[in-house]
Amino acid sequence: MSVNPDDPRVIRTRQQLVQAFNELVGEKRNFYSISVHDIAAQAAVNRTTFYAHFQDKYDFLEYWKTEKFQVFVNGRLPDDASLNADNLRILIQTIFDFLLQARQYSTPGDKQFEAIFENAIHKELHRLLLKWLLEANMQGYSRDKVETKALVVSWGVFGSALQWSRNPQSRSVEWMVEEIMEVIWADPQTPKFLDFL
Repeated sequence: MSVNPDDPRVIRTRQQLVQAFNELVGEKRNFYSISVHDIAAQAAVNRTTFYAHFQDKYDFLEYWKTEKFQVFVNGRLPDDASLNADNLRILIQTIFDFLLQARQYSTPGDKQFEAIFENAIHKELHRLLLKWLLEANMQGYSRDKVETKALVVSWGVFGSALQWSRNPQSRSVEWMVEEIMEVIWADPQTPKFLDFL
């Protein structure tokens, strides 16, 4: 069954399921031991309702992590954020902080979900960069070229942050953010990635 994600009832039900899952994580401290039955029971909905919104637990976990990441990003960026050096620096710093925090709170049993969580974070980063690039009214660039730029930059930023989060003692977050900014935005007026493709 397909649902309209913009329907207020759908939004409300998904919020109930997310809240229920957050409560369960607070109690159990891991993801792997929480079942669809647990989530539905905690949210006071039946399993059929859960499956009307999500294919399975993995689909739900991707949605949950995306929501958490969006809230984290929205708490740091201005409401009207657009493509500029300051906002890009904040976004890069946010990726590093979010990955580090997620790694600190994960348990050994949660490793099986890392790829799902990483995919959710990267997709949201790519979506935001693409939105900024499209809003920048990049005349002379085809939609495909803009999408490619967003993809390359998002993977560069995300990959760097992911690698760093696995060994954060090697360099400070601030040092990493500045190094990444130097690669993609050295000129105060124009980001390098607008020209490299």
